[in-house]
Amino acid sequence: MTSPIVSSDWLSDRVLDPTIKVIEISSKMGEDAPYVTSHIPGAVNFFWKDLCWHDTDRQLVTSKALAERLGAIGISEKDRLVLYGEPVQYGTYAFWALTMAGHPEIYVLDGSRMKWELEGRPMTDLVPELEPVNYMPQDGGTTMRLGRENILERLGKQDRFLLDVRSPEEYSGERVMEFGQFDHGAERGGRIPGAKHLYFKELLNSDDSFKSPDELREILAAVGCIPDDYEEVVCYCRLSHRATFAWTAMTHILGHRNIFIYDGSWTEWGSIVGYPVER
Repeated sequence: MTSPIVSSDWLSDRVLDPTIKVIEISSKMGEDAPYVTSHIPGAVNFFWKDLCWHDTDRQLVTSKALAERLGAIGISEKDRLVLYGEPVQYGTYAFWALTMAGHPEIYVLDGSRMKWELEGRPMTDLVPELEPVNYMPQDGGTTMRLGRENILERLGKQDRFLLDVRSPEEYSGERVMEFGQFDHGAERGGRIPGAKHLYFKELLNSDDSFKSPDELREILAAVGCIPDDYEEVVCYCRLSHRATFAWTAMTHILGHRNIFIYDGSWTEWGSIVGYPVER
């Protein structure tokens, strides 16, 4: 199986390939998005919710809605998508969401825009003009996503490893948002009982690329996360963006097929009356 994680060299060699469509996934909207100032040549931009979420419900994008959104900007189901995030975890989040929505061929740019820029590769402020095309909706699935009832029912089960990849201050309950950002989200601070902690940035190199397989195994094992020893490993964070980075590392670099994401993550769990919290 071809790895969905591609290098900057790989993309640089194919940036003019008309069958490859590059998408920058932004955490900020409109003129506040770094995309406006500069981006990888040929890339289009989506605010993450506009691509990955249902229009009104707190649900992920459906296959039908994805077809409409991508078709409107000139992307068909036959195109190969290369995603990168600003910041990095928004790229893996879109990869996770669009995989479940059924797009056939999706790649994640290793190192996102940070590594690309650090290597001195070209950037532009030109926005590509693409004509709308017909996108045939594809079959999707939700097997990588778990809900709150599942987490609550299986809380404390020995065959499940629960991994919290938020910052140390979020895990301890000191904050519900990491330092440097407005502290909002869940109604309570803390963690899901029994969850072990590994800040997702421990899986990253300084240029936002993934660490090597051997390094990833060692880092995960240090907190007890050895996927072969469990039936399931479940990752969560605040809104599941950072959790998808850990999911991508374990699934697509280390080759495990028992990694899941609790999509509602702490924003949901920490706001539900009666749900247990550990601090």
